[in-house]
Amino acid sequence: MRNAIARKTTLAFTAAALAIGGLSTAAFAQRDPAYAAARAAGQVGEKMDGYLGVVGAANPSLQRLVTDINIKRRAVYADRAQATNSTIEEYAFTAGCQAIAKTVPGEKYQAPDGAWKTRTSAPPDRDPRCP
Repeated sequence: MRNAIARKTTLAFTAAALAIGGLSTAAFAQRDPAYAAARAAGQVGEKMDGYLGVVGAANPSLQRLVTDINIKRRAVYADRAQATNSTIEEYAFTAGCQAIAKTVPGEKYQAPDGAWKTRTSAPPDRDPRCP
C-alpha cells in the first residue's frame, strides 16, 4: 500500500513537472510591465508552495497584482491537479519547485527554510522533495 501511494505521488509530481511548460503560458502570461518591474526590483518572488509572494512591505497595488496572479495560478493548478490525479497542493508544490528552478540571477525566491534569497549564478536552494 505504501509503495502504491509513493508511486502515485511520484507520478503526480512527474506529470506536474511535465505539464509545467503549459503553466508557463497560462500562469506567467500575466507578466505585464508592473509584474516585470516588481520582479526585477525584488519586490516579489517565487514561493515554495507554487505561488508568488511579496518580499518585504506591500503597497496596495503590489498586493493586488500578487493576489491576481495567485488566483490565476490556483485555477491552473486545480485543472492540472485533476488531470494528473493529484491534489492542488501537490501540484502547486511541484510548480513552485519548477518556478524556483527557472528564476534567473537577481530574482527573489523562497528557500526551504522560508527565507527570501536572491538568485545568484549558482542553482537556487530548493526543497529536497523537489522532483
